[in-house]
Amino acid sequence: MTELWDTIIIGAGVSAYGAAMYAGRFEIKTLMIGELPGGTIVNTDDVANYPGFKMITGMDLADKLREHAEEYNITQKNGRVVKVEKTGDCFTVSTNDESFKGKTVIFATGTEWRKLGVPGEKEFTGKGVHYCALCDGAFYKEKVAALVGGSDSAAKDALLLAKYAKKVYIIYRKENIRAEPINKRRVEQSDKIEVIPNTNVLEIKGDKFVNKVILDKEYNGSTEFPIEGLFIDIGHIALSGLAKDLGVALNKKGEIIVDRHGFTNMEGVFAAGDVIDTDFKQAITGVAEGVTAAFNVYNYVEKADVKCFDP
Repeated sequence: MTELWDTIIIGAGVSAYGAAMYAGRFEIKTLMIGELPGGTIVNTDDVANYPGFKMITGMDLADKLREHAEEYNITQKNGRVVKVEKTGDCFTVSTNDESFKGKTVIFATGTEWRKLGVPGEKEFTGKGVHYCALCDGAFYKEKVAALVGGSDSAAKDALLLAKYAKKVYIIYRKENIRAEPINKRRVEQSDKIEVIPNTNVLEIKGDKFVNKVILDKEYNGSTEFPIEGLFIDIGHIALSGLAKDLGVALNKKGEIIVDRHGFTNMEGVFAAGDVIDTDFKQAITGVAEGVTAAFNVYNYVEKADVKCFDP
């Protein structure tokens, strides 16, 4: 007979570790399955808005959360979940190699980088087109780089790039970037960063590597804008496909709809972190959502008369 878990957490980011840590504390039988330990925060250079740490790297924060979760009796599996099915009152969660059965599921699947969707983007990805300034910014020491986006994340990435590049341009489709006040001031005060407002990138061109982009309006008398690298930071897309296939309700953005307790529309299915329908997506809120989901999983498992079909 297949081993039965009280909860199966799908994901390996900070929300998943928050959920796993509390599930472990509640002594419910917990399995966590994910591909990238720590999730996308490991690509963040400096985290200065997580209470208790004035400054910490994303990798260090993820490691601390993982180590805390591992203080408890949880099981972790590295792998990509390809399917989640309802089997009686329970769920079968499958990777390419194995299947697992759980009384409940917590989706903490996070997001992926949103693509710009212009000619040349796919061809030059990894050849001058990047989505992670922390990962690839060091390649642009004393070079000219541009960044598309206007969020707080884009501002922080531009500041990081300015540590390496001799010049960083922020190309943004609106008049003013939407960064937190402290990061907006840092961008404005940097002599290496220049914002090109009300402008879009229409095409990415190059030979073996990117050497220019085509803009939708002239800058310095031309729509051809020479650069040596382009970083795209225009948000993320919720990785909610598994939940959608299961029948979990999503909003228009493709995010999983939850109530304040982490419940979805489907009995026994919970969700937390960047994949859910919240406006404010931060590590601290994601961890809290994971903890909330775990608490309500505990209550659900304790009270519900869960019946599973044997495989």
